[in-house]
Amino acid sequence: MSNAHFNRGPAYGLSAEVKNKLAQKYDPQRERELRTWIEGTTGRRIGDSFMDGLKDGVILCELINKLQPGSVQKVNEPIQNWHKLENIGNFLRAITRYGVKPHDIFEANDLFENTNHTQVQSTLIALASQAKTKGNNVTLGVKYAEKQQRRFQPEKLREGRNIIGLQMGTNKFASQQGMTAYGTRRHLYDPKLGTDQPLDQATISLQMGTNKGASQAGMTAPGTKRQIFEPALGMERCDTLTIGLQMGSNKGASQQGMTVYGLPRQVYDPKYCGGPELLGEDGLNGLYNSQ
Repeated sequence: MSNAHFNRGPAYGLSAEVKNKLAQKYDPQRERELRTWIEGTTGRRIGDSFMDGLKDGVILCELINKLQPGSVQKVNEPIQNWHKLENIGNFLRAITRYGVKPHDIFEANDLFENTNHTQVQSTLIALASQAKTKGNNVTLGVKYAEKQQRRFQPEKLREGRNIIGLQMGTNKFASQQGMTAYGTRRHLYDPKLGTDQPLDQATISLQMGTNKGASQAGMTAPGTKRQIFEPALGMERCDTLTIGLQMGSNKGASQQGMTVYGLPRQVYDPKYCGGPELLGEDGLNGLYNSQ
């Protein structure tokens, strides 16, 4: 099986755009730092092309064996392509056990088929950071924070239930100055109105409006109806039997033509019949009797 079988052809369209964006994230400075660290750790020279020197997986397996001896039991000689792929797979499984996070690890085809060298570089930097965290002399990467696990006694945990956490706010600098008894209304006043500060508990506060200038003149006993009349109509003050203006006006109305309660009122059209005077004194009964 030849190497050309695993080399992808040129990419077009969206694939080409994605490949170009990934290639732009590749850092040559990081490559030089990785080369120095790997060659210094393994004692082997990578070659002019950094990725081509790592493609057979031999140097990668020796690197993880130097960091953690016995990680890769057997390193295949790069005779055929499947030997190289097996070396890369063994390296990836070994760095996973070493502590590198799965989302930081590249896939075998990213290196062997030259599809994503940026991810390969990120994986090697993550491996260097993990080695630095474990105490190896590595100048590349960052040291991960160590887990600080604390255990509290049950008594301490019970005491914490009586403390208000800061996520609920803080009462620092707070006081009860000016507070009244529970259930008592706090009075607010406006100094611009020239009113004195209320001292008793019967003052109406501004939240409920103001009674400034109000009086009880003309007020009746509770439950008594207040009569409303219109002076322009010449109406005098009404008694309790007068219909208020809210219900309309009966000015100029009379009971002329009203019948006894329960009797129907006749509706007629002057165009077809005479007026009610034709009915006689007895109304409809006189008309019926005459007929």
